Amino acid sequence: MSAAAHEVAGVLERNREGLSGICSDSWQARTLHALRKCRTAALGGHIDRCDDPSCGRLHLSYNSCRNRHCPKCQGHKREAWIRAREEELLNVPYFHVVFTMPDTLNKLCLHEPKQLYGLLFRTAWSVIRDFGENPKFMGATTGMVAILHTWGQNLSLHPHLHCIVPGGGVTAGGKWKYGRSKGKYLFPVKAMGSVFRARFVAGLRKEQGKRQSPSFYQNLFGQNWVVYCKRPFLGPPQVVEYLGRYTHKIAISNHRIRNLEEGSVTFSVKDYRHGGKKSLVRLPDAEFIRRFSMHVLPKGFVRIRHYGILSSCRKKTVLPVVRVQIGGIATKITREPLRHGICPMCKKGKLVTLMVFDSRGPPKHWLRKLEKQNIRPQD
Repeated sequence: MSAAAHEVAGVLERNREGLSGICSDSWQARTLHALRKCRTAALGGHIDRCDDPSCGRLHLSYNSCRNRHCPKCQGHKREAWIRAREEELLNVPYFHVVFTMPDTLNKLCLHEPKQLYGLLFRTAWSVIRDFGENPKFMGATTGMVAILHTWGQNLSLHPHLHCIVPGGGVTAGGKWKYGRSKGKYLFPVKAMGSVFRARFVAGLRKEQGKRQSPSFYQNLFGQNWVVYCKRPFLGPPQVVEYLGRYTHKIAISNHRIRNLEEGSVTFSVKDYRHGGKKSLVRLPDAEFIRRFSMHVLPKGFVRIRHYGILSSCRKKTVLPVVRVQIGGIATKITREPLRHGICPMCKKGKLVTLMVFDSRGPPKHWLRKLEKQNIRPQD
């Protein structure tokens, strides 16, 4: 993909003096300042040389911020994570399930995100787990990979979980058992929605208690609690495509930004209610930054979680046994090797770091060497 014409970092940089006043807490401000400095001289960098004798070219690179909210730092993380998940795929149908919170809870999410989002994860898994263990639907322990998204296309607050769930599970006797209709159908979404709402409200009442009025909890039962389940993926490649689209996605990518007029940001949005029709939204800088900062997660909060037979403590023992019972994936997914650390010029040699430097920049004798080759910083 070609480089984006405009970046979130550009908006943050021209508003760097006022970021703390826009953010609701110091953690958000620290995160935005990290994004602002990403791959600039402010974070220092390193000089590398290609180890291929026929190339030997020098490369100047500025360090990345490595922040999970940064539009420029997700590519390699996403690819590495996807490849690890490919090794765990089973030769079974997979379903895409979405759990959505009503906008009535948005204000509470802004003030206590760790509590609300944690409760969302726990409640969603309890619904999937118990429906799976119900003999009426599956009668086995299934698994789930859940990914938290907090945004809508216009950067508004819209907390929801994207989940992938295998169409079967492992019985108490260790046998694989397919779900209803051999994986063509998962669980009834209306029943899931009712249980999801009841359990979430009960959990919220337990954690919030009398800090909220009885009418607040009662009103939640009058809201739409959407649980959506798509038809099963056609096969493992489609599951991987899903993972690539959702795992390390952030609130807005740089490629969606169309213009950075003085004092405002114009970006593209898709209206999924009308077939994905595209339009443009223009926001003042302060409002764009305020909306973007709403999606900075609390420090240390885990936004991708694995449950059941896909959890880290069970998958190493359960998945090999299941593969023996149901067979492996017929078509092996082939991918090109990760090219991180490969010379971008010759595409053959590996980059060897010759020196690292801080925000003061490389020594003058290195600058002269770089100037001879007309070297510019590499992303």
